[in-house]
Amino acid sequence: MRNLTEQNLTDAVIAKFANSTDPRFKQIMTSLVRHLHDFVREVELTEAEWFEGIKFLTATGQKCDDERQEFILLSDTLGISMLVDAINHRMPSGATESTVLGPFYRAGAPEIEMGGTIAQTDDGDPAYVSGRVTSPDGKPVPGALLDIWQTAPNGLYETQDQDQPDYNLRGQLHTDKDGRYAFRTVIPVSYPVPTDGPVGRMLKAMGRHPMRPAHIHFVITAPGYERLATHLFAEGDKYLDSDAVFGVKNSLVVKFEQNTSQDMAKKLGFKKAPFYTTHFDFGLKPAA
Repeated sequence: MRNLTEQNLTDAVIAKFANSTDPRFKQIMTSLVRHLHDFVREVELTEAEWFEGIKFLTATGQKCDDERQEFILLSDTLGISMLVDAINHRMPSGATESTVLGPFYRAGAPEIEMGGTIAQTDDGDPAYVSGRVTSPDGKPVPGALLDIWQTAPNGLYETQDQDQPDYNLRGQLHTDKDGRYAFRTVIPVSYPVPTDGPVGRMLKAMGRHPMRPAHIHFVITAPGYERLATHLFAEGDKYLDSDAVFGVKNSLVVKFEQNTSQDMAKKLGFKKAPFYTTHFDFGLKPAA
């Protein structure tokens, strides 16, 4: 097609998808092209600005490695991850709400026994997290696998901090026959998302802080149920209303209660009191 202009270029590009044999691919790419072209027209993008955008995306890719995914961080901080999550995980009554996976999930965490600890150091305030995994109608889900991870008290995941033991504050745990789970950890803390890359520069340019409220990550899987990726957020954290990745939901906020009983501390496996406890029951959505 010759004589392409501002007015007919978009249609000319979309016409190139005519021979696509994948209807869904064609639908997605056609919509993407239309929206990108409309964006360029709306802001009247300059060549210099477009090149800056290309450099930004290039730098984002260059910042990715086996332990960090800058594109996930970009998606998270622009709210895209949560929008995709909301569309794909419309939960029935009785099922726990999902939230972002985040860029620091790491497969292969060691399995712990019921009531065991994911903390490999004595740093932080000890905490005991327990509850049940059930179906939406409250029936227990035995053998469900909880994959758990969080930052250390210094606000860093162990993949960010060479001074932490490998897989510190990461672990996997199976529910018992009654769907119960329990593990020891430390009180989570609020922390900044990485700001040493292109996403950090973008946040600064937007005038936004990079902080996430204190939370513990979970991915829960069980045969016959949809995979659940979610968090438990600590009540009272000052960033609950301004999470840098838009991930907070009221139903996922829990209170950590202080316990000063030395006998209970010993029973649960802590060296001494005080420690903190919280209880949360996860509901899994049945697979379609």
